[in-house]
Amino acid sequence: MCVAFLGCCLVAGAWEWKGVSLTGSVQSDILVPQWDKGTGAEKKGDFLNNTYADLLLQSKYIDAGARLEFLEYSLPGFEKDFEGWGVPHLWMKAKLGKVELTGGTFYDQFGSGFIFRTYEERSLGIDNALLGGRVVVKPYKGITVKALSGVQRRYWEWNKSLVSGADAEVHFDEWLPYLQQRDMKLMMGFSWVNKYEKKETIYADPTHRYNLPKFVNAWDYRIGIDMGPWNFLWEYAEKSQDPSFDNGYRYDEGYATMFSGSYSEKGLSLLFQLKRSENMSFRSKRSELGTSSFINHLPAFTQDQTYSLAALYPYATQLADGEMAYQAEAGYNFKRKTALGGKYGMNVKANFSLVRWKGTVNYQDIDVQVTKKLSKNFKLSLMYINQQYNKTVVEGHGGTIFSNIFIADGKYQFSPKVTLRGELQYLTTRQDQGDWAYGLLELSLAPHWMFTVSDLWNCGETKLHYYQGLVTYNIKQHRIQGGYGRTRAGYNCAGGVCRYVPASTGWTLSYNYNF
Repeated sequence: MCVAFLGCCLVAGAWEWKGVSLTGSVQSDILVPQWDKGTGAEKKGDFLNNTYADLLLQSKYIDAGARLEFLEYSLPGFEKDFEGWGVPHLWMKAKLGKVELTGGTFYDQFGSGFIFRTYEERSLGIDNALLGGRVVVKPYKGITVKALSGVQRRYWEWNKSLVSGADAEVHFDEWLPYLQQRDMKLMMGFSWVNKYEKKETIYADPTHRYNLPKFVNAWDYRIGIDMGPWNFLWEYAEKSQDPSFDNGYRYDEGYATMFSGSYSEKGLSLLFQLKRSENMSFRSKRSELGTSSFINHLPAFTQDQTYSLAALYPYATQLADGEMAYQAEAGYNFKRKTALGGKYGMNVKANFSLVRWKGTVNYQDIDVQVTKKLSKNFKLSLMYINQQYNKTVVEGHGGTIFSNIFIADGKYQFSPKVTLRGELQYLTTRQDQGDWAYGLLELSLAPHWMFTVSDLWNCGETKLHYYQGLVTYNIKQHRIQGGYGRTRAGYNCAGGVCRYVPASTGWTLSYNYNF
């Protein structure tokens, strides 16, 4: 079944007939692992891979989709609960004028996700889709009402709790001429989510057990305003008593609130965000731990770092205890042929992030980045980052790590098809494993080839090198990447959600196909 389904995807290609189209994608990541005493990498099997194949059928009135997942011999970090294969996703949607009806598996989000967000993030092993039904009604322009109910995916099983909810969002500017004439947008939204979970027998001590609620309710209110270059969003959510493993089976109610304001016009951009939350861990199974079974999602409100050393100590949102998060960012483009802009112009950006709780700093990040084109063919970006990372809060041990990071990223265009990019990074700290250095060279031969070599070196305590060499080939809808190297053990994060990934060494092959 697995081979037949995958083969169908590979040979089908994009297909369309009388208003009916068939599209899809295949992603397969392969590792031939090796023992590595230096990094602690283990060899668990001879050939490991994670493979996903999606099919999407679309027409005027009916959409349908399915996904095959093959993780029988899964990559490091995906063992145990992830191992297996099958078709966990199968769904159909009927589009009947102003009404949409969905049955099967689906993803959705209410507002910013404070009380409900189902999504997939393969790099973290997250897939918390609902299996059930959803109805979406748009009775009038600018008004959308949703109602849904289902059970939530947990790896290859479905939690027994029933998750139900409703959401209403109104965009007044779509039917109020007064707002349209003034180029204003006004949105208001309200959401409700209920979790029904049968009581478990969980003991507080040898002679007493918890009286756990069967029903947990959560509400969310939000308002958004756009006025030309200005954008504002305020949101508030609250949750009824929800004793769980995360919060030590406390009976406190939970809440979260946020404010986001931004300005963008004529080369100037400004951003300010504020978030406060407490006891907002919301799972479909109260005794779970890790990244599974979450019904909701709270963004981290910290800089989303992409450079290797800047992302060495990533922050994970503390849902159960609580946190106060601030983020401010300013960017400015100096025009060409000005005193600071020079011949080609210059961009300067500064970001400040701070997350704390009850007097303790969980995370702090100060970034300054300058990007300037120095000649017709050469562009240089320089970045300085000062980080404070409370490893005890995020990982449970290790104290606070103070670091300074220096980054230089240069790109030289030899011709329209030949580009060479290089990175030099250095992180200095007196805590944890000491200083780190990182170097990368990337040669792009458009439109098909890319060659990459890199080395992450702990020049402090361990003296280990985490080297990699990769070759990438693109042709039409196909992308193939092969290489060899070491991967450091550590946390992989996205949007404030983190998962620990063990060290690995060996040959890698990645294949992506979209049709």
